[in-house]
Amino acid sequence: MAVPRARISKQRRNKRRSSHWKLALPGLVKCPKCGEPVLSHRACKACGYYAGRQVIKVAEEN
Repeated sequence: MAVPRARISKQRRNKRRSSHWKLALPGLVKCPKCGEPVLSHRACKACGYYAGRQVIKVAEEN
């Protein structure tokens, strides 16, 4: 039966495992109204539109 030569420390074990759980970037899509990048299935913060209709009133910048 195979036996490890030496015990691997928790720090070394965790350092090796840390690279497997990297977070992925969120799925960004372009807003069809203004073209800003938006998280999918959420209202656009730039223009306030979602699914072709305005759901948030956004103040105009002058």
